[in-house]
Amino acid sequence: MSGRVLAILVALAIVLGGGALWLHRQQSAREATNVATLGQPVLKDLKAAEIGAIRIEGPKATLTVTQRDGQWKIAERKDFPADAAKVRGLVLKAIELKVGQSEPIAAEDRARLALNESGEGAGTRLTFQSSDGKPLARLIVGNKYFKQAPDNPDTATADGRYVMRPEDPKTVLVVSDPLAQVSTQTARWIDRSGIAAEDVKTLELRMADGEHWKISRENPDATWTIDGEIPPGQQVAVTKANAASYSMSLLEIEDVAASDLTAAQSGLDKPSIVTATTFAGLTYTLKVGKLIDGKYPVTVSIEGEPNKARTPKANESDADKAKNDKAFAENLKKLEARLAREKALVGRVLLIEKIKLDDILEKRAHFLEKKEEKKAGPK
Repeated sequence: MSGRVLAILVALAIVLGGGALWLHRQQSAREATNVATLGQPVLKDLKAAEIGAIRIEGPKATLTVTQRDGQWKIAERKDFPADAAKVRGLVLKAIELKVGQSEPIAAEDRARLALNESGEGAGTRLTFQSSDGKPLARLIVGNKYFKQAPDNPDTATADGRYVMRPEDPKTVLVVSDPLAQVSTQTARWIDRSGIAAEDVKTLELRMADGEHWKISRENPDATWTIDGEIPPGQQVAVTKANAASYSMSLLEIEDVAASDLTAAQSGLDKPSIVTATTFAGLTYTLKVGKLIDGKYPVTVSIEGEPNKARTPKANESDADKAKNDKAFAENLKKLEARLAREKALVGRVLLIEKIKLDDILEKRAHFLEKKEEKKAGPK
């Protein structure tokens, strides 16, 4: 090997060695920066007591949850009550959110991970505001994060989420919480408590097609009867009547209809009408529209006031009277609280799952069954 060639190889080794050292130092510096951020709060200065509103802006919709008069409400649904537990849960998650990974990110990667503020590849913008509308903290929530690629990312449970702080658009963070509550779907936010008409005395249905029936009972322990003639050999199907009346106590809300849903679109221009009276002295009237995506649009009205006094039972002892009076007073207090919440639903178009109303929206013949023949005893 000539001296000239040897000198070139030595110089090249020095250059490559220096480049490798530079790359190593750059990598070490980046890793040191990332390591320093691991486990740190994502939203450092966010305090629960200062939050007066949460705004979630997706590519296609916006949802704003605002605290008013001591209650969280959904602005896009005319201040329909939000589930306070869900609001509190998101706030606590946001405050406790820690950096799991921190990596530099280029513009094309932001779009791929849905971390842009707007346009192509836009993510979901999460903003916590004070009561006067001042932004307290902001975060862009992108795609789900998976440790291993799932068969169907849309339905699979994520291991975390890609997020980005708008003030640092060159860094992507990975958090261990999938942040499922960061959604503009009102169904994920509303207080789903609906109608709980207990101890039904009479239940009546007038369908839009003219079908009509009414069942009733004299007291909570009495047998159901049905209006009109019963064909020979048939009787009231007690289990089906019980199921229909019981459904009135479990009418949870699935969602609230958008304000631009018209009566013609919902079928509430020609509704079926359900009327239930209770032994407590209340009358519930439901107007039920046509089935849309597995849910019925429903409006409710409530008349009457709860009975304030209890009718003592015959031959009731003083001890039983005191015990029953106490139980009645406690139940009355619960009923009045529930009634106040239910009356807040009046004037709203509620969306109720089909299965919740299936036992009520039946034809009259459904509540009739073949009369059991009495078996002859032994001779």
